[in-house]
Amino acid sequence: MTSADFSFDPNPSAQMSDEEITAAGAQAVRDIADVPAVEIIASAAVHLMSAAAVKVGLAEDTPEVKAEELKDLDEARKLITALAGLVTAGSTEIGDHHARPLRDGLRSLQLAFREASVVPDAPGQGPGEKYTGPVR
Repeated sequence: MTSADFSFDPNPSAQMSDEEITAAGAQAVRDIADVPAVEIIASAAVHLMSAAAVKVGLAEDTPEVKAEELKDLDEARKLITALAGLVTAGSTEIGDHHARPLRDGLRSLQLAFREASVVPDAPGQGPGEKYTGPVR
């Protein structure tokens, strides 16, 4: 295969008819309707966790970029707080079996944030701690 075998269209809907777009939208709705809520909640939490881990500086170094270059504690704080809200609110809905690993991951991120901070937050004032309580 050569690069000529592949093409990228930044606006694929420009080549689709209105009927095809409508059918594709209907299929997307059917696909999402088949996914249990616990999976959607867990997926959202994992995305927030992954992004927060990178922003806290927990990404692995690569030849192209060092984890320290990706570190942004202001952004990490926002992601961890959003994750704490989701995990706290969603835990009662998804059950302990699914919530426990999310809570563990959240706590690990909160502790990593505390360690990465030059000036640590007071107990109870760290990211997400208004939802989870102080993390030590």
